[in-house]
Amino acid sequence: MNQRDKDILDGLKTFRVLNRDQLISMYFSTGKQQVVTCNRVMKRLCSNQLVEVDRSQRPYTYFPFPRTIKIDSTKIPHFKAIADFYIAICKYSKPTHFEVEYKVGQKGSIEPDIYMIWNDAPFFVEIQREQYPINRMEAKFKRYKDYYRSDLWKEEMKHFPFIWMLTERSYRMKFDPLKVYQSKTVDEFVELYCKKQENNSTV
Repeated sequence: MNQRDKDILDGLKTFRVLNRDQLISMYFSTGKQQVVTCNRVMKRLCSNQLVEVDRSQRPYTYFPFPRTIKIDSTKIPHFKAIADFYIAICKYSKPTHFEVEYKVGQKGSIEPDIYMIWNDAPFFVEIQREQYPINRMEAKFKRYKDYYRSDLWKEEMKHFPFIWMLTERSYRMKFDPLKVYQSKTVDEFVELYCKKQENNSTV
């Protein structure tokens, strides 16, 4: 097993599920005949019972072996959206830490889709594929505020992470004392916030 094989297996454990195009973006983007090479490698990993595959949809979907979610799980599109987010941010810079479904150990506390360190900054990321009613979103952020005020996060990190929501709808709420960013895409976030900070620093 070579290093790329190990990276693929680690990626499948992290994201729970990846389709062929996502695998190509992550592990085969620099080579020639990317589709052919990816298909050959994944067929070998499946034959060696290191990976499971769902051939009912195109492109094929791959899971770690044994699977950590059901092959027909309703969460599969959500996990794929998290993988797409990772691919998008890596176009700018690769996070030094990326954890899916970050747990703080307290039932009823925050459950961000992602905890990451990106460009030396900590982020909790929420991938909002559905539009939540405002009262449900307020309840979600009340948990964030309670966690912030509890100071329990100081046992794990020096600074409370920024909160980044990927959402088609912008929520108008009182987020204080949290620092919250909202954008439809990674590109929009970079355009709205990162480049703005760069321009301000040059003034």
